[in-house]
Amino acid sequence: MTAHSLPEYIPILTTIFSIYFLREIIPHYQQRKKNYLLWWAIGVLTFGLGTLAESINVLFGWSEINLKYWYIVGALLGGFPLAQGSVYLLMKKRFADVTSVIFVLLIVVASLSVILSPIELPDSFNGKLTGKVLAWYWVRYFSPFINIYSFIFLVGGAIYSAIKYYRNGIKDVPFKGNIFIAIGGLLPGIGGSFTRAGYVEVLYITEFIGLLLIYYGYKIIKENK
Repeated sequence: MTAHSLPEYIPILTTIFSIYFLREIIPHYQQRKKNYLLWWAIGVLTFGLGTLAESINVLFGWSEINLKYWYIVGALLGGFPLAQGSVYLLMKKRFADVTSVIFVLLIVVASLSVILSPIELPDSFNGKLTGKVLAWYWVRYFSPFINIYSFIFLVGGAIYSAIKYYRNGIKDVPFKGNIFIAIGGLLPGIGGSFTRAGYVEVLYITEFIGLLLIYYGYKIIKENK
């Protein structure tokens, strides 16, 4: 059985915290019925589902089903639901609706491709979760496109909200909340770049910190809107 380092157990904590987070944000959405809250709730859910896959891998070992499940909720969905929440919060509804349809369809196509792709394990395979084992290498080209969109609207959304609220003379609380959500949503992407260099533990740490920051940003906006 493969020995695991202490950081590899961090996804268990992240998964537990995502459940706590969901227990707070879902009633908030049910009360307010705002689209941005729905997308943020989906974002927290996919965040937790991704770390659940990592928890399964460290506790029970590698499996093809868990690998593909992890790739879909982690690499493909990633920060998209959180970014789309910011789009609904800050942009016109029509733009948000159109981009939702386009990217949901793209994610569905990409997910089906991941499911159908054969798996090729190298001789040096160490049981870590990685998209490199997907035999259809081109499947991995979907995630950068989705992640660039997410980056633009997580970071761009925070900058846009700063300009918007400053011009309207509104207090900067929504801006601060979006900043924390943006950083929290982007940290797993930064950690993911380390996994390609073989340092998967960095991803687990950035996921946990990222979710804490997302929660803090959400609390700021919730308590001041």
